[in-house]
Amino acid sequence: MESSPKTPDSKGAGAASATKSLMDNLLGLLRIKIKRGVNLAVRDVRTSDPYCVVKMGKKQKLKTRVIKKDINPEWNEELTLSVSDPSLPVKLTVYDHDTFSMDDKMGDAEFDIKPFVEALKMNLEGLPSGTVITRVLPCRTNCLAEESRVVWQDGKVVQDMILRLRNVECGEVELQLQWIELPGSKIL
Repeated sequence: MESSPKTPDSKGAGAASATKSLMDNLLGLLRIKIKRGVNLAVRDVRTSDPYCVVKMGKKQKLKTRVIKKDINPEWNEELTLSVSDPSLPVKLTVYDHDTFSMDDKMGDAEFDIKPFVEALKMNLEGLPSGTVITRVLPCRTNCLAEESRVVWQDGKVVQDMILRLRNVECGEVELQLQWIELPGSKIL
């Protein structure tokens, strides 16, 4: 039984080659654990219904669930981005969910994953758990509220950070970065 040019079988070959080229450029997966928001802006009468949107590049956009009526929400959600270009910043935006109108922006931040990716390239086997690999200090070009450390923790490279939200009167978001290596990826 032959397949006609319009069957999924014939389209699959082109899709497979597109997926293969994407996989060739893929370095690995960045797991971002959005832990919590602290002192977020009030956008409703006395509180807000916040959620986070994380973007990397033009095609990747993920979001957390909405936490109702809480300016100090605890998300503890893991979002996973595929990384092919570590020089792209990760952008985080917090919104207030509204039922009958457009969601209100509650601030944004962006961070660089280059120091994290550089630490992944190092040979860290044998180091004691808790060893600080590098430190990233807050400055005008990043959104860090305080020093962020890239740490060797239980056989993994981990980075905790607290981001101060921009374009808003107050608010911070705490998160943690971890790496998921893929078979055949080219991080080194």
